Amino acid sequence: MSIQVLKRRFTVEDYQKMGEVGVFKVDENNELVAGEIIKMSPIGKRHAACVRRLDYLLNRQLGDRVIIDTQNPIQLNNLSQPQPDLVLLQPRPDFYEERHPQPSDILLLIEVSDTTIDFDQQVKIPLYCQSEIQEVWLIDLNQNIVRVYRTPTTNGYQSIQFFTVEQTLTISVFPEFNFNVNQIF
Repeated sequence: MSIQVLKRRFTVEDYQKMGEVGVFKVDENNELVAGEIIKMSPIGKRHAACVRRLDYLLNRQLGDRVIIDTQNPIQLNNLSQPQPDLVLLQPRPDFYEERHPQPSDILLLIEVSDTTIDFDQQVKIPLYCQSEIQEVWLIDLNQNIVRVYRTPTTNGYQSIQFFTVEQTLTISVFPEFNFNVNQIF
C-alpha cells in the first residue's frame, strides 16, 4: 500500500509573517527554498573565513561598482527566499530597503559549501537557474574547487566550468578583473 504524503508549501509572505510573530527562535537561521523552510547548517570557521576572503577580494577589486551582500535574503519568487553566502548586486541608492534583491538585481551569486554540497548542487543551483541568475559560483571547500555556472536555460546552466587553486577566473560582467582561485581558499 502506498501512502501519499501531502506537504504544505509556504509563500514568502507566510514565511515573513512567521518571523514577525516569533515562530522562529531568535538565534535560529532558516531560509525558504521552494516553499519549504530549511534550517541552515551552522557556519564553520573555514566557511566563514572563505566568505570573509571573498568579501575582501571583491571589495578591493570592485569598490563602489556593486553592492556586496553577505548572507542576506534574496527573493527569487513567491516560494523562495534563500540566503546565499555572497551576492554582487546592482547598486541602488536605497540599498534594497524597499524590497529584497531579486534575480534581475544579481550580477553574481556565490555559495560556499562543505556539509551542504549535495543540497546546494541538487536543489539550490537548479533553483538559481530557473530564476535566471546569470552566474553562480559554488565554492567547494571539500575539494578546493570553484564550480562556475553560467547562462541559464530551461535544461540547466549551459556552461559549467571547474576551477582549481592553480587557475584564474573572472566575473562575466567584469571581465577586466581576474581572481586567483588560491586567494579564495
